[in-house]
Amino acid sequence: MIKNYIKAARLRTLPLSVSGIIVGSKLGFDNVMYSDSTISLIDTPIFWLAILTTIGFQVLSNFANDYGDGVKGTDDNREGEARMVSSGAITPKQMKIAMIITGAVTLVIALLLIYVAFGKDNFLYSVIFFGLGIASIIAAIKYTVGKSAYGYSGFGDVFVFVFFGLLAVVGTYFLYTKELNFTIFLPAITIGLLSTAVLNLNNMRDRVNDAKSGKNTLVVKMGAKAAKNYHYLLIGASFLCALSYVFIKYESPCQFLFIIAYIPILKHIVFVSKNKEEALLDGELKKVALSTFLFSILFGLGQVL
Repeated sequence: MIKNYIKAARLRTLPLSVSGIIVGSKLGFDNVMYSDSTISLIDTPIFWLAILTTIGFQVLSNFANDYGDGVKGTDDNREGEARMVSSGAITPKQMKIAMIITGAVTLVIALLLIYVAFGKDNFLYSVIFFGLGIASIIAAIKYTVGKSAYGYSGFGDVFVFVFFGLLAVVGTYFLYTKELNFTIFLPAITIGLLSTAVLNLNNMRDRVNDAKSGKNTLVVKMGAKAAKNYHYLLIGASFLCALSYVFIKYESPCQFLFIIAYIPILKHIVFVSKNKEEALLDGELKKVALSTFLFSILFGLGQVL
């Protein structure tokens, strides 16, 4: 039974989910400029609590997606690995319980993160971030659950861009610095666009089945050809935003290290452009997700070297 919940958690999505936290933490940590040079980013509790919180939200979202698509019959004829509710490995009631437990645990971790970051002196910030935490839980569940699930009306891309990009990077940066600046939005947009590209790729793979099931994703609405062009736009714009940040904050050629992460992405674009069998796109999901994770690591390293 535990193995089924691990499958439902979709561990392969976790590296993508923490990419924004890594970028936001690195930029925020460097901005604070700790006086003790022996302290590294991974020594800060904010970093690990933010990672755990994001993983919790991601697992909750995956559980909710499995549940929502399962009870609606969307996953009955899907391509790729089987989903737990639709296959009968986990009952809808059991998945609901798993969602409640995951949401509760994640909220506790988020509260601890808020307290560690703001303490008792920044009550307003604490309230705002608590509200963002509640919003994240609701958004994770409402993606596919309920009659008004926004993933069924083409708004999933907005959710991914905002929560995995803007909120993850800018929010984490703010936890460290208690301030914002314009340039932080450039890498946030990069992560958001790459994360949206992963969702778009997933929706391209499932286009035919989603259309039959009434799941009107953006891909279903725009069609296969336009979805490919949209995919190229997401990736191209993500690169330009990252490049713009480096030009604005330029100090060393090492800051261009992130370009290495775009080499496998370039190969991926060639594959997508030639693809005529959408089911084969399943293997590309991992490539883009891991490339985004690699980007976050290299982008952070580039700021250090």
